[in-house]
Amino acid sequence: MLNVVVLTGRLTADPELKTTTNGTSVCSFSIAVDRRYKAGEERQADFINIVTWRSSAEFVSKYFKKGQMIAIEGSIQTRRYQDKDGNNRTAFEVVANNVQFAEFARRDGDAPAATAAAPASFSNASEGDFTTVNDVDEDLPF
Repeated sequence: MLNVVVLTGRLTADPELKTTTNGTSVCSFSIAVDRRYKAGEERQADFINIVTWRSSAEFVSKYFKKGQMIAIEGSIQTRRYQDKDGNNRTAFEVVANNVQFAEFARRDGDAPAATAAAPASFSNASEGDFTTVNDVDEDLPF
C-alpha cells in the first residue's frame, strides 16, 4: 500500500505555529490547489489542510506567508472526533514530510527567494580542462 501526496498550491492564510506540551513544534495551514479546467470553464480550487512537525514546522512558519506558492510531499491522515454537538466527524489532512518553495521571489521583495542553481554549462570549460584520448579501441575486449 502506498500513501503519498504531492501538492503545489497557495497558502490561504499565514501558517500557525504552535508547540505541544512536550515542546514539539507543529505548524498548521491550508493551501488552495487549482483543479484542471478547460478553456471557457470557471476555475475551481480545492482547499487542503496541511500539518507539518518539528524543523519543517519552524521553516514554514518563518519563511511562508499568505498567498505564497508552496510545494508539499507527504501523506493523507484521517482523524475522528466529536464536534460540539456530539456528532461524529472525520477530518482529512496532509501530514507534510517535505516542504519547498515553489516560486521565485517577487520583484517587490515581499516573498523569500526560491533560488535555483544555474544549470551546468560546458561553455565555461576550456581546452585545458580535457585530456585527449588516443586509440582507446585497442584496450577494449570486443
